[in-house]
Amino acid sequence: MPDPATPATPLDRVPVADLQRVGPRLLARLARLAIHSVQDLLFHLPIRYQDRTAVVPLRELRPGVTVQVQGQVSEAQIGYGRRRSLKVWLTDGAGAADQGSESGVLLRFFHFSPQQLAALRPGVRLACYGEVRQGPNSLELVHPEYRLCGADEDAQAATEPRLTPIYPSTEGLQQSSWRGLTDQALALLEQCPPGAYLPAAAMAGFVFPDLRAALNYLHRPPLEASLEDLTERRHPAFLRLAFEELVAHQVSLRRLRLAHALTPAPVLGGDGGLRRRLREVLPFDLTPDQEHAVAEIAADLARPLPMQRLLQGDVGSGKTVVAALAALQAIESGRQAALMVPTELLSEQHWKGLGNWLKPLGVEPVWLTGRHKGRERTAILKAIAEGRAPLVVGTHALIQEEVRFADLGLAIIDEQHRFGVHQRMQLRAKGAQEGGAPHQLIMTATPIPRSLAMTIYADLDLSVIAKAPPGRTPIVTVALPDERRAAVIARVQDACASGRQAYWVCTLIDESEALQAQAAEETAAQLKDLLPGVRVGLVHGRQRAAERESVMAAFAAAALDLLVATTVIEVGVDVPNASLMIIENPERLGLSQLHQLRGRVGRGAAQSHCVLLYRAPLTAQAQERLALIRSTLDGFRIAEEDLKMRGAGEVLGTRQTGTLAFRVADPLRDQHLVSAAQRAADLILASHPDLVEPLIQRWLGRREAFGVV
Repeated sequence: MPDPATPATPLDRVPVADLQRVGPRLLARLARLAIHSVQDLLFHLPIRYQDRTAVVPLRELRPGVTVQVQGQVSEAQIGYGRRRSLKVWLTDGAGAADQGSESGVLLRFFHFSPQQLAALRPGVRLACYGEVRQGPNSLELVHPEYRLCGADEDAQAATEPRLTPIYPSTEGLQQSSWRGLTDQALALLEQCPPGAYLPAAAMAGFVFPDLRAALNYLHRPPLEASLEDLTERRHPAFLRLAFEELVAHQVSLRRLRLAHALTPAPVLGGDGGLRRRLREVLPFDLTPDQEHAVAEIAADLARPLPMQRLLQGDVGSGKTVVAALAALQAIESGRQAALMVPTELLSEQHWKGLGNWLKPLGVEPVWLTGRHKGRERTAILKAIAEGRAPLVVGTHALIQEEVRFADLGLAIIDEQHRFGVHQRMQLRAKGAQEGGAPHQLIMTATPIPRSLAMTIYADLDLSVIAKAPPGRTPIVTVALPDERRAAVIARVQDACASGRQAYWVCTLIDESEALQAQAAEETAAQLKDLLPGVRVGLVHGRQRAAERESVMAAFAAAALDLLVATTVIEVGVDVPNASLMIIENPERLGLSQLHQLRGRVGRGAAQSHCVLLYRAPLTAQAQERLALIRSTLDGFRIAEEDLKMRGAGEVLGTRQTGTLAFRVADPLRDQHLVSAAQRAADLILASHPDLVEPLIQRWLGRREAFGVV
């Protein structure tokens, strides 16, 4: 192949366009995955591996294993059952694959073409790869990968010399293309070793392979490699890359923190008058956790550096009153405060709730969302720009270009994981005046385990409200099989008849045979028929935002008795009169999501219940999850367990929110590396500043700006 690079050319400067067979179409597909250079390609690692190094005899097949087999087609026909399928019997050539035969397996294809049927004719020899399943009458491989073999090709010819890597991909990019691309990249790697951005002192105490050896091993594992170690990412080659990635994140976050420390911010000391008056009118006392958070925030606001604080609090823990006291401290100091929330309904609830507290103090919050139009909107914008709006509550509308603050001193973001990082940065920019920046308070009702917070949010200070205010009646959670559905519907009927409201949450919008989950639209129609006199509303993600907000507002106003919804109601609904939550197919949801959904009830004085309506049989992990959610209301314990079961990316929703996502490292699995990564980051920033930029570019690229700044 032509050599697009010389040994002196760093691979981060060799574009993938220089590789063979990379045209405009392939280039665009690689760009979707942020692969622009050969270095990007090398650090795009396999997500799993297949063992095609041996052919398993048909008589040795067992359900649940993924294997490579070879045999002869003895029969092929189209079957007509619940689903039309192509059934191909593969034998070892010694005889027919009768039911229960040890020398045959059924290949089943639900999607097939006439050409495929013609090719898979009796007598043809095949090499197949797939998972063995127990079918109705015999073992099966459903939609296996396969290729035709020559008549004289023995089993050994079907094998691979090493484990086969499977790469994360995008539409139009086959695994064969990935292997061809990485073959070229690995050849260039031999000519030009990757830059060594971790000094030896940073890796003291570890026995890691060098970076080139680690990349070669992970892209092309040798025959003797442990598939288990690779799958679980325990191999030293993975750990070498995970450690460097953790260091890159820590360097990036520490650099962001240092940048904040060099940026001036308004000193918001305040005289305490408004805060004292608010405490006097509140019908409750703050808990010790709330008082501690208030003190930490007050101290931050009184400093001339921008506060960057994450306030964690479980569902119903009382974060809003802490935010209100922080806003009053800014207002006492002659500055404005802004509260941005993800939905119009939640913003209205905050606006009204804060208004009830603050109007008696002479502070009237202003509300701004997309619904405000014409003269009303013009008047609101003018009040904000002239400083006559001391506290502004709103949605994404707050970050539109036409919104200008007279003197924004504090930006508060609620349900931070529902906002993209650019949106958080845009709100911060609204207060950037004369080179300064406003203070920022970020709130979340999704508890983040400390082991994860110290990795993901190393640029933020952390305040935690661990315990809910006293006097709340605990939510009773029960799990029932779908066979008890009629009894659950009767329970909904009784609750609504007594003047209470209820939620019914479905995990899918449309019916799916494969997932066997009830569809929200179908469920809403059924419940309307089965619950005469009950006013039923429906919300899901495919509705227009205005339609969804209208239905949710009607439910909040008690114009509806039962709200059938998908998980869009995970946040943004506060209806104290709702005391019953039904969650269908809870086995499909993570623990933290179940906990957030359950938190929609239990907000009033009445006893609240959450019913987990599952579909049997449950997997062992699903049984464990449902048992835990029934046994505790502690969101922090739930978050820890969720992290163990599902991993950091799933818990944080990083793909949706822009949070710094990891490619190799896992903050839970690799937490034994975190402290060393933090020390290494400090060492690099202090003694090797020349390594900072290339290290960040290798692992984060343009994503460094996605820090919570």
